[in-house]
Amino acid sequence: MADVAADLDRPAWASRLRAERTARGWSQGEAVRAMRVHASEQLPADSTLLRNWKRWEAGSSEPDSFYRSLIAKTFGTVTAAFFPPAVRHDADTELIAGTGMETVEILARLRTSDVSNATLEALRITADRLCSEYPYMSSDQLRVEGRAWLRRITALMDRRLTLAQHQEVLTLAGWVALLVGCVEYDMGLRRIAEGTRKAALTLGEEAGNTAVSGWAYEMRAWYALTQGDYRGVIAAAEAGESIAANSSAAVQLAGQRAKAWARLGDRRQVEMALDKGRTLLESLPYPENTDHHFVVDPAKFDFYAMDCYRLAGEDRLAEMYAAEVIRSSTDPDGTERKPMRIAEARVTLGVVAARSGDLELAVAHGRRALDGDRKSLPSLLMCSRELATLMRERYPNEPEALSYLDEVRTLSPR
Repeated sequence: MADVAADLDRPAWASRLRAERTARGWSQGEAVRAMRVHASEQLPADSTLLRNWKRWEAGSSEPDSFYRSLIAKTFGTVTAAFFPPAVRHDADTELIAGTGMETVEILARLRTSDVSNATLEALRITADRLCSEYPYMSSDQLRVEGRAWLRRITALMDRRLTLAQHQEVLTLAGWVALLVGCVEYDMGLRRIAEGTRKAALTLGEEAGNTAVSGWAYEMRAWYALTQGDYRGVIAAAEAGESIAANSSAAVQLAGQRAKAWARLGDRRQVEMALDKGRTLLESLPYPENTDHHFVVDPAKFDFYAMDCYRLAGEDRLAEMYAAEVIRSSTDPDGTERKPMRIAEARVTLGVVAARSGDLELAVAHGRRALDGDRKSLPSLLMCSRELATLMRERYPNEPEALSYLDEVRTLSPR
């Protein structure tokens, strides 16, 4: 109880510092020595570092920028995931206000003979708004809205456009097509989603926009992962990285590659892929809008690591990262801002509980993961089946385990 109360009093980064250390079974002295290994320049004596570490864990002092980066590197994550900057979560309001136009006015301008740059800017912000609503808007509604705006945007191709405007329209259509393809795949519309993804890839190539093309390959990697084609994930990641090597899409491709290698049982390749993604993400600026689906916010790196450590059987690390994913995906008022990440984190907690012999807790976590309204069906099923397989192996005759297996089967597309 005392530890729980202390965690409530400490800043989130201080609590995480302790959780990361204990998940690895390190003493504070061992953590200091590990930090020294990852330092690129000479550090003070261990006694000084140990005093600093104790203050950091207590939350009585905060590491400076040098030590923040070093701590993140020591634990294999990115600085902004460990020490996130203060951001406002009113992105939707800002996007709508930023257009300077209501939807009716945008549509009226689209009917005119010419397309002004102001109209294109309004469409750009509208596309960003749609991509930012992905985490929590219902799949049906988002697909309807996305397809409607995609038709409006592509209709502009028949209008009088400058070369720059033509490329902008292709790019906007590419982003919205990517979004629609993601939502369709979430809904289990596999064949339709693949057609939409290919259309987005073509739009990106025609626009000369490597970001759109990179994310189209990332979607291919995601589709392959959830279909059990792990070599296909690696091939898609290599193709995408060759096009968009220094983008956020490449970070996510590294994450998908790590997940694939985890399922193939190659721990060395997992660590290499995670380190590649971490290094690239560390070099990118902190995103202005962390809700945008085609932006990798630093907190998502914990999500990748959670999945890999669960597959590797590193239960303490998987549990720690799952707790961090839930914390970073939930607003202070309890609103689940990223419910799909939270669902997979709960499956991870279920796997850890099942391995520790607590079937009741494992089922509770597993069922809670299935309850959410906003689901990425293929990804949730992939993880839930891993939990279901574990239960079938360890608790073959337990009624609660059998009941959970039936619930997972019911969720599966026919």
